[in-house]
Amino acid sequence: MRLPATARAAGFASPFDRAAWFDLLEAHGFAGRGRFDAHASAGSTTAWLPLRIEKPGEFAGLTNWYSFSIRPLFTGDEGRSDALQALFADLRRNAARLTLYPVPETTELTAALRAAGWWVKVAPAGDRHWLDLADMDHDSWWASRPGALRSTVQRKAKKGVVDIQLLTEFDPGSWAAYEQIYAASWKPEEGHPALLRAFAEAEGAGGRLRMGIARIDGLPVAAQFWTVEDGTAFIHKLAHVEDSLKASPGTLLSAALFRHVIAVDGVKRIDFGTGNDGYKRDWMNRHDPLWRIEAFNPSRIAAWGPALTAYARSVLGKKSDR
Repeated sequence: MRLPATARAAGFASPFDRAAWFDLLEAHGFAGRGRFDAHASAGSTTAWLPLRIEKPGEFAGLTNWYSFSIRPLFTGDEGRSDALQALFADLRRNAARLTLYPVPETTELTAALRAAGWWVKVAPAGDRHWLDLADMDHDSWWASRPGALRSTVQRKAKKGVVDIQLLTEFDPGSWAAYEQIYAASWKPEEGHPALLRAFAEAEGAGGRLRMGIARIDGLPVAAQFWTVEDGTAFIHKLAHVEDSLKASPGTLLSAALFRHVIAVDGVKRIDFGTGNDGYKRDWMNRHDPLWRIEAFNPSRIAAWGPALTAYARSVLGKKSDR
């Protein structure tokens, strides 16, 4: 069975929880040796977890470098913990090992895995910066930001060198400008442009896309791709041309997009995705670890060696921290 479009994660919605996202990953070659939508039911509720087959007996969450998280999904609202435990119990028939990353909150998953008889190792593996606006409007949030950031935006904006364009619909010409900027940016070649474009087109069709292009003398020098959903803005990709840095186009573009999603879209959270880049602290007020869950099936001899290695690695890591 395939993950149904009606399946939802607990809590706030995310683009990385929809069936369409996993279909996109599969279509663009991220399903490893095959896709397996693990699922099981308890009463009227079914738990789902899209996985990729790494090799026979080894599974991992169906994610890629664009994914902010991997979470269980559900159809039905009652008995979710029982359905998730049933899913992991059923998975033990086919799997010796399971890896899930990035996981923002581990309690639900680890409890269900252990109850289903798995050996479980959880380790921090990355960072997540996000903005919790609570009752703040745009102006009160902006007043809480570092003085150096606010001064930079004020000074550079006054010069009028950078022109900002914000879009809420997918536009092929603007996307071509984004790809042009990315190709000339400081970043090494990464990612999968065709997947990202298909994702942006779908988000645009759903009314969720928020995109910005900064230009100097008519030339695109910075671009950002965001989406907005269920009270949260997600920052997916940033890029700028190195020799434009003196004008701070990326900073001005960020300021404009933050203003739009807070003042116009009314979001209450902004998620900067994975990574601990220092500049994210200037914009965000929350920092949480991301986690990697490794689960081993004790009934499979093939899992014993990897489990021993994982636990030994954990012990050695703790000793080196002393």
